[in-house]
Amino acid sequence: MSRLGTESAFEVLAKAKQLEAQGKDIIHMEIGQPDFPTPINIIEAAYKAMKDGHTGYCPSAGVPEFREVVAQHITEMRGVTIHPDEVTVTPGAKPIIFFTILALIDEGDEVIYPEPGFPVYESVIDFIGGKAVPLHLREEVGFRFRLEDLEAAISDRTKLLILNSPQNPTGGTLTPEDLEAIAELAQKHNFYVLTDEVYSRILYEGKHDSILSLPGMKERTILIEGHSKTYAMTGWRLGYGIAPQAIADKITRLTINSNSCTATFTQLAGIEALTGPQTSVTQMVSEFQKRRDAIVDGLNAIEGVSCIKPLGAFYVFPNVTQLPISCEALADYLMEEADVALLPGTSFGKYGDGYLRLSYANSLDNIQEALGRMETAISKL
Repeated sequence: MSRLGTESAFEVLAKAKQLEAQGKDIIHMEIGQPDFPTPINIIEAAYKAMKDGHTGYCPSAGVPEFREVVAQHITEMRGVTIHPDEVTVTPGAKPIIFFTILALIDEGDEVIYPEPGFPVYESVIDFIGGKAVPLHLREEVGFRFRLEDLEAAISDRTKLLILNSPQNPTGGTLTPEDLEAIAELAQKHNFYVLTDEVYSRILYEGKHDSILSLPGMKERTILIEGHSKTYAMTGWRLGYGIAPQAIADKITRLTINSNSCTATFTQLAGIEALTGPQTSVTQMVSEFQKRRDAIVDGLNAIEGVSCIKPLGAFYVFPNVTQLPISCEALADYLMEEADVALLPGTSFGKYGDGYLRLSYANSLDNIQEALGRMETAISKL
């Protein structure tokens, strides 16, 4: 258990809730979940499914109708034909991370993962005895990696590369050229790719590109997707993986041995999410873009803080290396002094040192208030 890490956002959220219980007015910028309600058509679909009696067990790989809809959706969105048998439904997208690493990695196998990055990647690799190899995402290239860094990280023990685009915590995205270079290396060195694309629809410029779409990559790619971010369904716990059938079967076996299945009525609501009106997604992304622009401008106006404009997701990752304290101390200081809950960059690995992560899944008014509080507090340092 000592090898298993945690996710700092939930720890900071708990601390913020304690301060609120003491009467403090905390602005929450630590937790990564849309502040929009789940669209009503999805809620009504779940309610109807429950009323119709869909409250029991279902096949561990997922409700057949939902797997068919997911396969069709990914086929259309990624431009590569997906069969329902290649879809495994899980309660949230995290189990796909966990189960893929469990299914593919033996003790001593190496897994390359992005850093700063979602902390669960490194946590699970360490937990099962793999060797976690961080791939430095660099601010000077828009929080992407340099190709030479990836080439240097690959060894004859490399079994898996984890990608995340759009990325948590930086909002960075990989380019088509990046993906082509990765695909060439994956085939040359014979490793799998786990591509985490849960923010694929929260994109502000251009279109989403997936390594799954490239020639020769379907056979060695596991795609993570889900409904939590796109449809504001974080608490519903509905995610899925797309994998070659041999790996999908292993993920299903792990599902049987852990959580049996994902709630049937949640999956039926998920069908409505994918096949029903998409206006809520468009409106949410439009609002996130306004917030992104406001928070980036506001952070860059604070002396000692600089922030590049993210291309996707709903996070900013400002550079605070010009300030006289560490990013961990700064995060604590802003919680205590400014009543703003956010995360130090080191919550996402050693390469996050010197940064903060703020989620702008909050109202424009609250964002402006938080920026004002932060500027006042930082001016005292």
